[in-house]
Amino acid sequence: MVNSRVKSSQGLPQDYHPTENEPYMNETQLAFFRQKLTQWRDELLNGASHALSSLQEDSLRQPDITDRATIEIDQSLELRTRNREMKLVSKIDEALHKIEDGSYGYCDETGEPIGIKRLLARPIANLCIEAQEQYERQRRLRR
Repeated sequence: MVNSRVKSSQGLPQDYHPTENEPYMNETQLAFFRQKLTQWRDELLNGASHALSSLQEDSLRQPDITDRATIEIDQSLELRTRNREMKLVSKIDEALHKIEDGSYGYCDETGEPIGIKRLLARPIANLCIEAQEQYERQRRLRR
């Protein structure tokens, strides 16, 4: 019989999922989020390098002006997507730094816990729900 509590490469049980019933931001939770963020970051960076090589291979030497325009539009969209992903990588790096300095999982504004459910949904969250809602209200008022 196979042990269902097999550990992952990070020392986490393979089926581990953080819950509200355990101490907040304990070592296991921090390891879980570190692994989740690192995997997400690696996926984004691998996608970016693949997209870059794809962009370099695409030729703008199409004889038809419509074909060239289509390729240019596709490349422009790809570059914008990659730019957004690089901004996301920066936020992931910030979250990983917070794990290392012990501030991960706590609101930048209030210092209160962000909450496991919110972090599972958005591991790069740096504001609790209340602070995020207030930020969004202020942003709408400035428009």
